Amino acid sequence: MKYAQWIITFPNGFHISETVVTSWIIMAVLIIASYFLTRNLKLVPTSKVQIMLEYAVVTLKNLVEGNMGKDVFKKMPNMFYYIGSLFLFFAFSNLIGLLGFRSPTADVDTTLAWALLTVFLIYFEGMKAKGLAYWKGLMEPVPLLLPLNIVSEFATPISLTFRPFGNILGGTVIMGLLYKLLAFISTLIPNVSIPFLQLVIPVPLHLYFDLFAGCLQAFIFVMLTMVFVSSAAE
Repeated sequence: MKYAQWIITFPNGFHISETVVTSWIIMAVLIIASYFLTRNLKLVPTSKVQIMLEYAVVTLKNLVEGNMGKDVFKKMPNMFYYIGSLFLFFAFSNLIGLLGFRSPTADVDTTLAWALLTVFLIYFEGMKAKGLAYWKGLMEPVPLLLPLNIVSEFATPISLTFRPFGNILGGTVIMGLLYKLLAFISTLIPNVSIPFLQLVIPVPLHLYFDLFAGCLQAFIFVMLTMVFVSSAAE
């Protein structure tokens, strides 16, 4: 298992971890790609790039509106931009493992930060829609269930944090063990100094853990975010 390392150290003892640097790289790539992909846009698209971008934007907008409901979506139009940004950052955080980087989602700090953002949106929209009456829901259907409802409020950020973290970290651990096993097996083959088994066998597993499972966890996270926030805002 590969742990996040301190890769930048300042004289005052302040450290920056591998997770933070990788997150900066992902954000820089997304910002640069957004800049170049959205240059010279036309009212009537003529390029394949603009057509694909408009198709992706419309599909995402329909997904957000369909899951949150038209009434809630009208009250929260900026939710579309948040969900799109969150999905892209989440997906790229998982896909970056294909390039040999450690996925930021394999660090619980990353998924915890995203979960806290979702919880903040839940409470903010709930208070915005219902005022202080939002908190009366903790005593429904009967006041006796107040302790259980409070526990369920803590369960939301915990489940949002550890679901993607556990899945991505599990894939990282499995791939790390597999690479060590293949390297050991390669040393048992005579006249072979290169661990060639590591070049081919892990490819389908990378496609599953980094590509399929990574995008799936990103989709599940944004879906749960939309459901929780829309329920609070109704």
